Amino acid sequence: MLTDIEIAQQSKKEKITAIAAKLSIPEDDLELYGNYKAKIDNGLLRKLADKPDGKLVLVTAINPTPAGEGKTTTTIGLADGLNKLHKNAVVALREPSLGPVFGVKGGAAGGGYSQVVPMEDINLHFTGDFHAIGAANNLLAAMIDNHIQQGNSLNIDPKRITWRRAVDMNDRQLRNIVDGLGNRTDGTPRQDGFDITVASEVMAILCLASDINDLKKRLGDIVIGYTYENKPVTARELKAQGAMAVLLKDAIKPNLVQTLEGTPALVHGGPFANIAHGCNSLIATRMAMKLGDYAITEAGFGADLGAEKFLDIKCRIGNLKPDAVVVVATIRALKHHGGAKKEDLNKEDLECLAKGMPNLLRHVENITKVYKLPCVVAINAFPTDTAKELQYVEDECKKLGANVALSEVWAKGGEGGIRLAEEVIRLCETENDFSYSYTDDMSIYDKLCAVATKVYHADGVDLIGNAPKQLKQLEELGYSRLPVCMAKTQYSFSDDQTKLGAPDNFRISVRNLKVSAGAGFIVALTGEIMTMPGLPKVPAAEKIDIDENGIITGLF
Repeated sequence: MLTDIEIAQQSKKEKITAIAAKLSIPEDDLELYGNYKAKIDNGLLRKLADKPDGKLVLVTAINPTPAGEGKTTTTIGLADGLNKLHKNAVVALREPSLGPVFGVKGGAAGGGYSQVVPMEDINLHFTGDFHAIGAANNLLAAMIDNHIQQGNSLNIDPKRITWRRAVDMNDRQLRNIVDGLGNRTDGTPRQDGFDITVASEVMAILCLASDINDLKKRLGDIVIGYTYENKPVTARELKAQGAMAVLLKDAIKPNLVQTLEGTPALVHGGPFANIAHGCNSLIATRMAMKLGDYAITEAGFGADLGAEKFLDIKCRIGNLKPDAVVVVATIRALKHHGGAKKEDLNKEDLECLAKGMPNLLRHVENITKVYKLPCVVAINAFPTDTAKELQYVEDECKKLGANVALSEVWAKGGEGGIRLAEEVIRLCETENDFSYSYTDDMSIYDKLCAVATKVYHADGVDLIGNAPKQLKQLEELGYSRLPVCMAKTQYSFSDDQTKLGAPDNFRISVRNLKVSAGAGFIVALTGEIMTMPGLPKVPAAEKIDIDENGIITGLF
Protein backbone atom coordinates (compact mmCIF):
# COMPACT_ATOMS: atom_id res chain seq x y z
CA MET A 1 0.00 0.00 0.00
CA LEU A 2 1.34 3.42 -0.97
CA THR A 3 1.89 6.04 1.70
CA ASP A 4 0.29 9.48 1.45
CA ILE A 5 3.52 11.08 0.29
CA GLU A 6 4.09 8.36 -2.34
CA ILE A 7 0.57 8.90 -3.72
CA ALA A 8 1.18 12.64 -3.85
CA GLN A 9 4.59 12.28 -5.48
CA GLN A 10 3.20 9.99 -8.20
CA SER A 11 0.34 12.33 -9.05
CA LYS A 12 0.30 14.40 -12.23
CA LYS A 13 -0.30 18.00 -11.28
CA GLU A 14 -1.70 20.69 -13.54
CA LYS A 15 0.11 24.00 -13.89
CA ILE A 16 -1.30 26.45 -11.36
CA THR A 17 -2.20 28.84 -14.18
CA ALA A 18 -4.55 26.13 -15.52
CA ILE A 19 -6.13 25.72 -12.09
CA ALA A 20 -6.63 29.50 -11.91
CA ALA A 21 -8.20 29.45 -15.38
CA LYS A 22 -10.87 27.02 -14.12
CA LEU A 23 -12.00 29.81 -11.79
CA SER A 24 -11.54 32.57 -14.40
CA ILE A 25 -8.82 34.20 -12.31
CA PRO A 26 -6.86 36.63 -14.50
CA GLU A 27 -3.11 35.93 -14.62
CA ASP A 28 -2.50 39.53 -13.54
CA ASP A 29 -4.04 38.61 -10.15
CA LEU A 30 -1.62 35.70 -9.65
CA GLU A 31 1.82 35.73 -8.08
CA LEU A 32 3.48 32.46 -9.04
CA TYR A 33 5.57 30.43 -6.60
CA GLY A 34 6.94 27.95 -9.14
CA ASN A 35 4.66 25.83 -11.32
CA TYR A 36 2.17 24.56 -8.75
CA LYS A 37 1.63 27.31 -6.15
CA ALA A 38 0.44 30.88 -6.44
CA LYS A 39 -0.82 33.73 -4.33
CA ILE A 40 -3.98 35.55 -5.36
CA ASP A 41 -4.05 39.31 -5.11
CA ASN A 42 -6.69 40.51 -2.66
CA GLY A 43 -7.85 43.04 -5.22
CA LEU A 44 -9.67 40.17 -6.91
CA LEU A 45 -12.24 40.22 -4.10
CA ARG A 46 -13.11 43.82 -4.95
CA LYS A 47 -13.53 42.91 -8.60
CA LEU A 48 -15.91 40.08 -7.61
CA ALA A 49 -17.92 42.17 -5.13
CA ASP A 50 -21.11 42.09 -7.23
CA LYS A 51 -20.89 38.36 -7.96
CA PRO A 52 -23.37 36.25 -5.90
CA ASP A 53 -21.87 34.08 -3.17
CA GLY A 54 -21.73 30.33 -3.58
CA LYS A 55 -22.97 27.90 -0.94
CA LEU A 56 -20.85 27.67 2.21
CA VAL A 57 -20.32 24.17 3.63
CA LEU A 58 -18.49 23.55 6.91
CA VAL A 59 -16.79 20.22 7.57
CA THR A 60 -16.22 19.38 11.23
CA ALA A 61 -15.87 16.18 13.26
CA ILE A 62 -16.29 14.27 16.50
CA ASN A 63 -13.67 14.69 19.24
CA PRO A 64 -10.40 13.32 17.82
CA THR A 65 -8.92 10.02 18.94
CA PRO A 66 -5.77 8.04 18.06
CA ALA A 67 -7.97 6.06 15.65
CA GLY A 68 -8.35 9.11 13.39
CA GLU A 69 -11.32 10.87 11.82
CA GLY A 70 -10.10 12.17 8.44
CA LYS A 71 -11.72 15.60 8.49
CA THR A 72 -9.37 17.26 5.99
CA THR A 73 -9.42 14.15 3.80
CA THR A 74 -13.24 14.25 3.77
CA THR A 75 -13.25 17.99 3.01
CA ILE A 76 -11.05 17.48 -0.04
CA GLY A 77 -12.90 14.35 -1.19
CA LEU A 78 -16.25 16.13 -0.86
CA ALA A 79 -15.07 18.95 -3.13
CA ASP A 80 -13.76 16.41 -5.65
CA GLY A 81 -17.10 14.56 -5.41
CA LEU A 82 -19.02 17.76 -6.14
CA ASN A 83 -16.87 18.36 -9.20
CA LYS A 84 -17.59 14.79 -10.34
CA LEU A 85 -21.24 15.90 -10.29
CA HIS A 86 -20.30 18.88 -12.48
CA LYS A 87 -20.55 21.39 -9.63
CA ASN A 88 -17.99 24.16 -9.37
CA ALA A 89 -16.48 23.53 -5.93
CA VAL A 90 -13.53 25.27 -4.25
CA VAL A 91 -11.75 24.01 -1.14
CA ALA A 92 -10.73 26.46 1.62
CA LEU A 93 -8.29 24.93 4.14
CA ARG A 94 -5.82 25.96 6.82
CA GLU A 95 -2.06 25.75 6.39
CA PRO A 96 -0.24 23.13 8.51
CA SER A 97 2.05 24.18 11.36
CA LEU A 98 5.59 22.81 11.42
CA GLY A 99 5.15 21.89 15.09
CA PRO A 100 2.72 18.99 14.51
CA VAL A 101 4.43 18.02 11.23
CA PHE A 102 7.61 17.20 13.14
CA GLY A 103 5.76 16.20 16.29
CA VAL A 104 2.95 13.66 16.45
CA LYS A 105 -0.29 14.84 14.80
CA GLY A 106 0.99 15.03 11.24
CA GLY A 107 0.22 17.45 8.46
CA ALA A 108 -2.96 18.96 7.13
CA ALA A 109 -2.95 18.16 3.43
CA GLY A 110 -5.42 15.26 3.54
CA GLY A 111 -4.65 11.61 2.93
CA GLY A 112 -4.84 8.73 0.50
CA TYR A 113 -6.43 9.83 -2.79
CA SER A 114 -7.95 12.97 -1.26
CA GLN A 115 -5.01 15.31 -0.85
CA VAL A 116 -3.98 18.82 -1.78
CA VAL A 117 -0.66 19.08 -3.61
CA PRO A 118 2.24 19.78 -3.65
CA MET A 119 1.82 18.10 -0.26
CA GLU A 120 5.49 18.34 0.79
CA ASP A 121 5.54 22.11 0.21
CA ILE A 122 2.20 22.67 1.93
CA ASN A 123 3.31 20.69 5.00
CA LEU A 124 6.67 22.45 5.21
CA HIS A 125 7.49 26.11 4.48
CA PHE A 126 4.83 26.53 1.74
CA THR A 127 4.89 30.24 0.73
CA GLY A 128 6.42 31.49 3.97
CA ASP A 129 3.22 32.81 5.56
CA PHE A 130 3.92 31.38 9.02
CA HIS A 131 7.45 32.76 9.02
CA ALA A 132 6.08 36.21 8.23
CA ILE A 133 3.55 35.91 11.05
CA GLY A 134 6.27 34.85 13.48
CA ALA A 135 8.48 37.74 12.34
CA ALA A 136 5.67 40.28 12.85
CA ASN A 137 4.93 38.81 16.29
CA ASN A 138 8.57 38.99 17.33
CA LEU A 139 9.09 42.48 15.90
CA LEU A 140 6.40 43.69 18.31
CA ALA A 141 8.08 41.81 21.17
CA ALA A 142 11.42 43.43 20.32
CA MET A 143 9.83 46.89 20.18
CA ILE A 144 8.24 46.39 23.59
CA ASP A 145 11.54 45.54 25.27
CA ASN A 146 13.39 48.24 23.35
CA HIS A 147 10.84 50.83 24.52
CA ILE A 148 11.46 49.82 28.13
CA GLN A 149 15.23 49.89 27.60
CA GLN A 150 15.09 53.36 26.00
CA GLY A 151 13.39 55.08 28.93
CA ASN A 152 9.88 53.53 29.04
CA SER A 153 7.92 56.72 28.35
CA LEU A 154 4.68 54.68 28.27
CA ASN A 155 5.41 53.48 31.83
CA ILE A 156 4.95 49.78 30.88
CA ASP A 157 5.16 47.42 33.85
CA PRO A 158 7.63 44.67 32.77
CA LYS A 159 5.83 42.23 35.07
CA ARG A 160 2.51 42.84 33.30
CA ILE A 161 3.58 42.36 29.68
CA THR A 162 1.14 39.88 28.13
CA TRP A 163 2.74 39.72 24.67
CA ARG A 164 4.90 36.62 24.21
CA ARG A 165 7.37 35.66 21.53
CA ALA A 166 6.51 32.99 18.94
CA VAL A 167 8.15 30.16 17.02
CA ASP A 168 6.48 27.62 14.70
CA MET A 169 7.82 24.54 16.46
CA ASN A 170 6.81 22.36 19.41
CA ASP A 171 9.43 23.41 21.97
CA ARG A 172 8.40 23.03 25.62
CA GLN A 173 11.77 24.43 26.73
CA LEU A 174 10.60 27.89 25.64
CA ARG A 175 7.27 27.94 27.53
CA ASN A 176 8.78 29.91 30.40
CA ILE A 177 12.08 31.76 30.09
CA VAL A 178 13.98 34.69 31.59
CA ASP A 179 15.48 37.10 29.06
CA GLY A 180 17.36 40.38 29.11
CA LEU A 181 20.22 38.89 31.14
CA GLY A 182 23.78 40.14 30.84
CA ASN A 183 25.04 43.71 30.90
CA ARG A 184 22.89 46.78 31.44
CA THR A 185 22.80 47.40 27.67
CA ASP A 186 21.47 43.89 27.04
CA GLY A 187 17.93 44.77 28.13
CA THR A 188 15.75 44.63 31.20
CA PRO A 189 15.65 41.14 32.76
CA ARG A 190 12.12 39.78 32.97
CA GLN A 191 10.13 36.58 32.84
CA ASP A 192 8.96 35.82 29.31
CA GLY A 193 7.93 32.89 27.14
CA PHE A 194 7.11 31.62 23.66
CA ASP A 195 3.83 30.51 22.09
CA ILE A 196 3.68 28.38 18.98
CA THR A 197 3.10 30.69 16.00
CA VAL A 198 -0.40 29.35 15.36
CA ALA A 199 -1.41 30.60 18.82
CA SER A 200 -0.15 34.14 18.15
CA GLU A 201 -2.77 36.86 17.99
CA VAL A 202 -1.08 37.95 14.76
CA MET A 203 -2.21 34.66 13.21
CA ALA A 204 -5.78 35.25 14.40
CA ILE A 205 -5.71 38.81 13.08
CA LEU A 206 -4.46 37.72 9.66
CA CYS A 207 -7.24 35.15 9.49
CA LEU A 208 -10.00 37.60 10.49
CA ALA A 209 -8.89 40.74 8.66
CA SER A 210 -10.89 41.81 5.61
CA ASP A 211 -8.06 43.67 3.85
CA ILE A 212 -4.69 45.32 4.47
CA ASN A 213 -6.23 48.42 6.07
CA ASP A 214 -8.29 46.30 8.45
CA LEU A 215 -5.18 44.21 9.15
CA LYS A 216 -3.22 47.34 10.11
CA LYS A 217 -6.01 48.61 12.36
CA ARG A 218 -6.30 45.26 14.13
CA LEU A 219 -2.53 45.07 14.62
CA GLY A 220 -2.64 48.52 16.22
CA ASP A 221 -5.41 47.39 18.58
CA ILE A 222 -3.27 44.60 20.11
CA VAL A 223 -2.97 44.98 23.89
CA ILE A 224 0.64 44.11 24.76
CA GLY A 225 0.41 44.62 28.52
CA TYR A 226 -0.38 47.18 31.20
CA THR A 227 1.21 50.21 32.80
CA TYR A 228 2.07 50.60 36.47
CA GLU A 229 -1.26 52.49 36.69
CA ASN A 230 -3.10 49.42 35.31
CA LYS A 231 -3.89 50.98 31.92
CA PRO A 232 -3.68 48.81 28.76
CA VAL A 233 -0.88 49.56 26.28
CA THR A 234 -1.44 48.90 22.58
CA ALA A 235 0.85 48.18 19.65
CA ARG A 236 -0.39 51.47 18.17
CA GLU A 237 1.14 53.38 21.08
CA LEU A 238 4.45 51.69 20.26
CA LYS A 239 4.00 52.69 16.59
CA ALA A 240 4.50 49.03 15.58
CA GLN A 241 1.46 48.34 13.39
CA GLY A 242 2.84 49.79 10.15
CA ALA A 243 6.05 47.75 10.16
CA MET A 244 4.16 44.63 11.23
CA ALA A 245 1.75 45.07 8.30
CA VAL A 246 4.70 45.43 5.92
CA LEU A 247 5.98 42.03 7.06
CA LEU A 248 2.50 40.58 6.37
CA LYS A 249 1.88 42.23 2.99
CA ASP A 250 2.31 38.95 1.09
CA ALA A 251 1.11 36.62 3.85
CA ILE A 252 -2.36 38.19 3.73
CA LYS A 253 -2.83 36.98 0.14
CA PRO A 254 -4.51 33.52 -0.16
CA ASN A 255 -2.51 30.61 -1.58
CA LEU A 256 -3.89 28.70 -4.57
CA VAL A 257 -3.05 25.00 -4.99
CA GLN A 258 -5.00 21.95 -6.22
CA THR A 259 -6.31 18.56 -5.14
CA LEU A 260 -5.04 15.35 -6.69
CA GLU A 261 -8.02 15.59 -9.08
CA GLY A 262 -7.36 19.21 -10.06
CA THR A 263 -10.00 20.85 -7.87
CA PRO A 264 -8.90 24.40 -6.93
CA ALA A 265 -7.94 24.80 -3.27
CA LEU A 266 -7.24 27.94 -1.25
CA VAL A 267 -4.92 27.09 1.66
CA HIS A 268 -4.40 30.09 3.90
CA GLY A 269 -3.81 30.78 7.60
CA GLY A 270 -3.71 28.20 10.34
CA PRO A 271 -4.73 28.98 13.92
CA PHE A 272 -5.13 25.86 16.11
CA ALA A 273 -8.68 25.26 17.33
CA ASN A 274 -7.69 24.11 20.82
CA ILE A 275 -5.74 27.30 21.61
CA ALA A 276 -7.05 29.76 18.99
CA HIS A 277 -10.09 30.06 16.70
CA GLY A 278 -9.19 27.20 14.35
CA CYS A 279 -10.32 28.46 10.93
CA ASN A 280 -8.64 29.38 7.66
CA SER A 281 -8.62 33.06 6.66
CA LEU A 282 -11.82 35.02 6.18
CA ILE A 283 -10.37 36.43 2.95
CA ALA A 284 -9.81 32.92 1.52
CA THR A 285 -13.30 31.78 2.54
CA ARG A 286 -14.93 34.82 0.95
CA MET A 287 -12.83 34.33 -2.17
CA ALA A 288 -13.84 30.66 -2.37
CA MET A 289 -17.51 31.68 -2.10
CA LYS A 290 -17.10 34.19 -4.94
CA LEU A 291 -15.10 31.85 -7.19
CA GLY A 292 -17.11 28.65 -6.67
CA ASP A 293 -20.73 27.57 -6.52
CA TYR A 294 -19.76 25.59 -3.42
CA ALA A 295 -17.08 26.66 -0.92
CA ILE A 296 -16.03 23.67 1.20
CA THR A 297 -14.14 24.65 4.32
CA GLU A 298 -13.15 22.98 7.59
CA ALA A 299 -12.61 23.97 11.19
CA GLY A 300 -10.06 22.35 13.47
CA PHE A 301 -10.56 19.38 15.78
CA GLY A 302 -14.08 18.43 16.96
CA ALA A 303 -17.24 20.45 16.53
CA ASP A 304 -17.08 21.57 20.18
CA LEU A 305 -13.94 23.58 19.29
CA GLY A 306 -13.55 24.27 15.57
CA ALA A 307 -17.20 24.44 14.58
CA GLU A 308 -18.17 26.46 17.66
CA LYS A 309 -15.50 29.04 16.86
CA PHE A 310 -16.25 29.05 13.14
CA LEU A 311 -19.92 29.70 13.90
CA ASP A 312 -19.67 31.96 16.98
CA ILE A 313 -16.55 33.94 16.01
CA LYS A 314 -15.72 33.76 12.29
CA CYS A 315 -19.31 33.86 11.02
CA ARG A 316 -20.13 36.68 13.45
CA ILE A 317 -17.12 38.81 12.47
CA GLY A 318 -17.41 38.00 8.76
CA ASN A 319 -21.21 38.07 8.53
CA LEU A 320 -21.24 34.57 7.04
CA LYS A 321 -24.17 32.17 6.99
CA PRO A 322 -23.37 28.48 6.39
CA ASP A 323 -25.69 26.43 4.19
CA ALA A 324 -24.80 22.97 5.54
CA VAL A 325 -22.52 21.18 8.00
CA VAL A 326 -20.76 17.82 7.63
CA VAL A 327 -19.76 15.98 10.83
CA VAL A 328 -17.03 13.41 10.15
CA ALA A 329 -16.61 10.24 12.20
CA THR A 330 -15.12 6.79 11.88
CA ILE A 331 -16.48 3.55 13.30
CA ARG A 332 -13.04 2.98 14.83
CA ALA A 333 -13.00 6.34 16.61
CA LEU A 334 -16.53 5.87 17.93
CA LYS A 335 -15.56 2.49 19.38
CA HIS A 336 -12.55 4.16 21.00
CA HIS A 337 -14.91 6.71 22.63
CA GLY A 338 -16.89 3.70 23.83
CA GLY A 339 -13.92 2.20 25.63
CA ALA A 340 -12.45 -0.18 23.04
CA LYS A 341 -8.70 -0.72 23.20
CA LYS A 342 -6.65 0.47 20.25
CA GLU A 343 -5.59 -3.08 19.34
CA ASP A 344 -9.27 -4.15 19.18
CA LEU A 345 -10.62 -1.35 16.98
CA ASN A 346 -10.64 -3.53 13.85
CA LYS A 347 -13.01 -6.06 15.45
CA GLU A 348 -16.81 -5.72 15.24
CA ASP A 349 -17.98 -4.40 18.60
CA LEU A 350 -21.53 -3.08 18.68
CA GLU A 351 -21.40 -2.66 22.45
CA CYS A 352 -18.44 -0.24 22.39
CA LEU A 353 -19.91 1.45 19.31
CA ALA A 354 -23.17 2.05 21.20
CA LYS A 355 -21.23 3.50 24.15
CA GLY A 356 -19.25 5.79 21.83
CA MET A 357 -22.17 6.98 19.71
CA PRO A 358 -23.29 9.69 22.19
CA ASN A 359 -20.16 11.66 21.27
CA LEU A 360 -21.26 11.87 17.63
CA LEU A 361 -24.91 12.42 18.50
CA ARG A 362 -24.05 15.29 20.84
CA HIS A 363 -22.11 17.05 18.08
CA VAL A 364 -24.98 16.53 15.65
CA GLU A 365 -27.49 17.81 18.18
CA ASN A 366 -25.37 20.92 18.78
CA ILE A 367 -25.28 21.69 15.07
CA THR A 368 -28.98 21.10 14.48
CA LYS A 369 -30.46 22.36 17.77
CA VAL A 370 -28.05 25.06 19.04
CA TYR A 371 -26.95 26.51 15.70
CA LYS A 372 -30.05 25.38 13.76
CA LEU A 373 -28.13 24.21 10.70
CA PRO A 374 -28.79 21.20 8.44
CA CYS A 375 -26.31 18.41 9.04
CA VAL A 376 -25.08 15.19 7.46
CA VAL A 377 -22.82 12.65 9.16
CA ALA A 378 -19.95 11.41 6.97
CA ILE A 379 -18.67 8.01 8.03
CA ASN A 380 -15.08 7.92 6.84
CA ALA A 381 -14.88 4.30 5.72
CA PHE A 382 -12.31 1.75 6.84
CA PRO A 383 -12.16 -1.79 5.34
CA THR A 384 -12.78 -3.23 8.82
CA ASP A 385 -16.19 -1.52 9.23
CA THR A 386 -19.00 -4.09 9.24
CA ALA A 387 -22.49 -3.75 7.77
CA LYS A 388 -24.04 -4.06 11.23
CA GLU A 389 -21.87 -1.24 12.61
CA LEU A 390 -22.64 1.06 9.69
CA GLN A 391 -26.36 0.38 9.93
CA TYR A 392 -26.35 1.08 13.66
CA VAL A 393 -24.73 4.51 13.14
CA GLU A 394 -27.22 5.36 10.39
CA ASP A 395 -30.23 4.38 12.50
CA GLU A 396 -29.08 6.37 15.54
CA CYS A 397 -28.36 9.51 13.49
CA LYS A 398 -31.73 9.41 11.75
CA LYS A 399 -33.41 9.61 15.16
CA LEU A 400 -31.97 13.14 15.34
CA GLY A 401 -33.00 13.93 11.78
CA ALA A 402 -29.44 13.74 10.44
CA ASN A 403 -28.70 11.62 7.41
CA VAL A 404 -25.57 9.52 7.07
CA ALA A 405 -23.38 9.15 4.00
CA LEU A 406 -20.57 6.63 3.67
CA SER A 407 -17.43 8.43 2.57
CA GLU A 408 -14.79 6.40 0.74
CA VAL A 409 -12.66 9.33 -0.38
CA TRP A 410 -9.40 8.09 1.18
CA ALA A 411 -9.40 5.03 -1.11
CA LYS A 412 -11.36 6.34 -4.10
CA GLY A 413 -10.94 10.12 -4.17
CA GLY A 414 -13.85 12.09 -5.58
CA GLU A 415 -15.63 8.95 -6.77
CA GLY A 416 -15.87 7.85 -3.14
CA GLY A 417 -17.36 11.21 -2.15
CA ILE A 418 -20.28 11.32 -4.61
CA ARG A 419 -22.89 10.04 -2.15
CA LEU A 420 -21.82 12.63 0.43
CA ALA A 421 -21.77 15.33 -2.24
CA GLU A 422 -25.34 14.49 -3.29
CA GLU A 423 -26.55 14.87 0.30
CA VAL A 424 -24.68 18.16 0.71
CA ILE A 425 -26.30 19.52 -2.47
CA ARG A 426 -29.72 18.57 -1.11
CA LEU A 427 -29.06 20.20 2.27
CA CYS A 428 -27.81 23.40 0.66
CA GLU A 429 -31.15 23.86 -1.09
CA THR A 430 -33.04 24.00 2.20
CA GLU A 431 -33.51 27.21 4.20
CA ASN A 432 -32.04 27.33 7.70
CA ASP A 433 -32.41 29.52 10.78
CA PHE A 434 -28.73 29.81 11.66
CA SER A 435 -28.15 31.37 15.08
CA TYR A 436 -25.22 31.79 17.47
CA SER A 437 -24.90 30.11 20.86
CA TYR A 438 -24.84 33.53 22.57
CA THR A 439 -25.59 37.17 21.75
CA ASP A 440 -23.24 40.17 21.68
CA ASP A 441 -24.95 41.90 24.58
CA MET A 442 -24.42 39.06 27.06
CA SER A 443 -21.73 39.49 29.74
CA ILE A 444 -18.36 37.78 29.31
CA TYR A 445 -19.19 35.27 32.02
CA ASP A 446 -22.60 34.52 30.49
CA LYS A 447 -20.94 33.89 27.13
CA LEU A 448 -18.51 31.45 28.75
CA CYS A 449 -21.45 29.71 30.41
CA ALA A 450 -23.42 29.59 27.14
CA VAL A 451 -20.62 27.75 25.33
CA ALA A 452 -19.96 25.48 28.33
CA THR A 453 -23.59 24.51 28.93
CA LYS A 454 -25.03 24.54 25.40
CA VAL A 455 -22.06 23.15 23.45
CA TYR A 456 -20.01 21.17 26.00
CA HIS A 457 -23.10 20.21 28.08
CA ALA A 458 -21.27 21.16 31.29
CA ASP A 459 -23.08 22.15 34.47
CA GLY A 460 -21.41 25.56 34.54
CA VAL A 461 -18.15 27.54 34.62
CA ASP A 462 -15.79 28.13 37.55
CA LEU A 463 -13.37 31.07 37.41
CA ILE A 464 -10.19 30.10 39.26
CA GLY A 465 -6.78 31.67 39.90
CA ASN A 466 -6.49 35.13 38.35
CA ALA A 467 -9.60 34.75 36.17
CA PRO A 468 -12.09 36.59 38.49
CA LYS A 469 -9.77 39.61 38.70
CA GLN A 470 -9.12 39.51 34.96
CA LEU A 471 -12.85 39.30 34.21
CA LYS A 472 -13.53 42.42 36.28
CA GLN A 473 -10.75 44.31 34.53
CA LEU A 474 -11.89 43.30 31.02
CA GLU A 475 -15.41 44.45 31.80
CA GLU A 476 -14.14 47.77 33.15
CA LEU A 477 -12.10 48.27 29.97
CA GLY A 478 -15.21 47.83 27.82
CA TYR A 479 -14.49 44.47 26.19
CA SER A 480 -17.76 42.81 27.21
CA ARG A 481 -19.27 42.78 23.71
CA LEU A 482 -16.47 40.66 22.24
CA PRO A 483 -17.04 36.96 21.52
CA VAL A 484 -15.13 34.38 23.57
CA CYS A 485 -12.48 31.99 22.25
CA MET A 486 -12.20 28.91 24.47
CA ALA A 487 -8.78 27.27 24.76
CA LYS A 488 -9.64 23.68 25.71
CA THR A 489 -8.44 20.13 25.17
CA GLN A 490 -9.58 18.72 21.83
CA TYR A 491 -10.02 15.20 23.14
CA SER A 492 -13.10 15.72 25.29
CA PHE A 493 -16.24 17.83 25.59
CA SER A 494 -14.91 18.61 29.09
CA ASP A 495 -11.61 20.24 30.02
CA ASP A 496 -10.30 16.82 31.13
CA GLN A 497 -8.91 14.93 28.12
CA THR A 498 -9.50 11.54 29.77
CA LYS A 499 -13.31 11.96 29.74
CA LEU A 500 -14.26 10.44 26.40
CA GLY A 501 -17.68 9.94 24.85
CA ALA A 502 -20.30 12.43 26.02
CA PRO A 503 -19.50 13.13 29.69
CA ASP A 504 -22.03 14.62 32.09
CA ASN A 505 -21.86 16.13 35.59
CA PHE A 506 -18.76 18.25 35.08
CA ARG A 507 -17.85 21.93 35.22
CA ILE A 508 -15.42 23.93 33.11
CA SER A 509 -12.57 25.63 34.98
CA VAL A 510 -11.33 28.90 33.44
CA ARG A 511 -7.96 29.87 34.92
CA ASN A 512 -6.96 32.75 32.68
CA LEU A 513 -8.77 35.42 30.64
CA LYS A 514 -6.97 37.73 28.22
CA VAL A 515 -8.17 40.06 25.53
CA SER A 516 -7.07 39.67 21.92
CA ALA A 517 -8.35 43.12 21.05
CA GLY A 518 -6.87 43.05 17.55
CA ALA A 519 -8.42 39.71 16.68
CA GLY A 520 -11.64 40.84 18.33
CA PHE A 521 -12.21 38.16 20.97
CA ILE A 522 -11.44 37.21 24.56
CA VAL A 523 -9.34 34.08 25.10
CA ALA A 524 -10.35 31.83 27.99
CA LEU A 525 -7.77 29.21 29.00
CA THR A 526 -9.42 26.17 30.55
CA GLY A 527 -8.05 23.13 32.35
CA GLU A 528 -4.38 22.49 31.64
CA ILE A 529 -4.31 23.71 28.04
CA MET A 530 -0.95 25.22 26.94
CA THR A 531 -0.09 27.60 24.12
CA MET A 532 3.27 25.92 23.45
CA PRO A 533 3.09 22.16 22.80
CA GLY A 534 5.98 19.78 23.35
CA LEU A 535 7.40 16.98 21.21
CA PRO A 536 6.44 13.36 21.97
CA LYS A 537 8.92 10.71 23.09
CA VAL A 538 9.42 9.65 19.46
CA PRO A 539 8.79 12.73 17.28
CA ALA A 540 7.89 12.32 13.62
CA ALA A 541 11.05 14.30 12.82
CA GLU A 542 13.13 11.17 13.52
CA LYS A 543 11.61 9.44 10.48
CA ILE A 544 11.72 12.32 7.98
CA ASP A 545 14.61 12.40 5.49
CA ILE A 546 15.67 13.58 2.02
CA ASP A 547 17.91 11.86 -0.55
CA GLU A 548 20.48 13.21 -3.00
CA ASN A 549 17.73 13.74 -5.60
CA GLY A 550 15.64 15.88 -3.27
CA ILE A 551 13.02 13.17 -2.69
CA ILE A 552 11.49 13.49 0.78
CA THR A 553 10.52 10.38 2.74
CA GLY A 554 8.77 9.77 6.05
CA LEU A 555 6.44 12.76 5.68
CA PHE A 556 3.26 10.64 6.29
